[in-house]
Amino acid sequence: MPDFSIGVDLGGTNLRIAAISTDGQLLEKITLGVKVALGRDHVIGEMCDAIHRLTEQYRGSGRFVGAGIGVPGIIDMETGMMRKSANLPGWSDYPVRDVIERRLGARVFLENDANVAALGEKWLGAARDVDNMAMVTLGTGIGGAIILNGKLFYGMNGMAGEFGHVTVEPNGVLCGCGNHGCAERYASATAIVRMAREAIDSGQAPALAKAASSDAEFSAKSIYNLAIQGNEDAQRIYHRFGVALGMLMADLVNVLNLDMFVIGGGVVSAWDAFAPTMFAELRERSLVYAATAPDDPKSDPLSKKEGASAWIPNYTRKKTIITQALLGSDAGLYGAARIPTS
Repeated sequence: MPDFSIGVDLGGTNLRIAAISTDGQLLEKITLGVKVALGRDHVIGEMCDAIHRLTEQYRGSGRFVGAGIGVPGIIDMETGMMRKSANLPGWSDYPVRDVIERRLGARVFLENDANVAALGEKWLGAARDVDNMAMVTLGTGIGGAIILNGKLFYGMNGMAGEFGHVTVEPNGVLCGCGNHGCAERYASATAIVRMAREAIDSGQAPALAKAASSDAEFSAKSIYNLAIQGNEDAQRIYHRFGVALGMLMADLVNVLNLDMFVIGGGVVSAWDAFAPTMFAELRERSLVYAATAPDDPKSDPLSKKEGASAWIPNYTRKKTIITQALLGSDAGLYGAARIPTS
């Protein structure tokens, strides 16, 4: 049996740990609830106990080469310090990598969660044959990652890929980062629920109000279910979502001109509700996409000539591929496990 590594996906709600062989075989996966209120030492203790259990279980079958850990936040790549995390209160300026390495007695690689998702899709997912790609993750917020020549691009200090904080509405809703109108305030799970609550409060969305009153966990998924059942208020929310995401993708395509853009995260399950609007907006706003868009109607369902697409012919042989992630919620686990072996 080949050697193996451990991949860890640490979120604000769930902690997932997997043993994965160097050839990409998932050996075992453990999922635990994250008890953030009990403090970082408790969370790290549970993580290390699970890693120990997996490494001991599979040590006889192959060599343990290290652990990769994806975390939601800004990381100092040189020191392994967690600088800031909205989903892990109390972890700011904390030497996460050193603490875990001391407990495990093994090499540990700390990485941003969107970066490990991109590495997973590059290794075994939608971008496995692509050297230049970007990942956009749609969840509670919007995460991002850039891979150039097969390697993560970090920027000056590891903060490249903050796609969620690209402005799509100059005088829009206040974001937690201090800016107004960030993409993640219009194209994330949180944004969907916010827009639904605002529609309900306006008194103009009775069907949404009825659904919210009978659903204690009124969520983006609840609103999606209403949208596909024909509820016009829910459909309008996903239309606004698609417009904002299309604006963001147009900016990314214009600036980066990469071979592939992979869209993942939990909200991507509502693809059919927002993708047509996203592609239409993208064609209208991006000159680069207008020149490089695929001819496949499944990839670009609204292809009438408007905006930028009316000004430039689609003449290039190379195409800009924008597609859904293939690995789902396991992308981060595979990507984290890939780091110690690459």
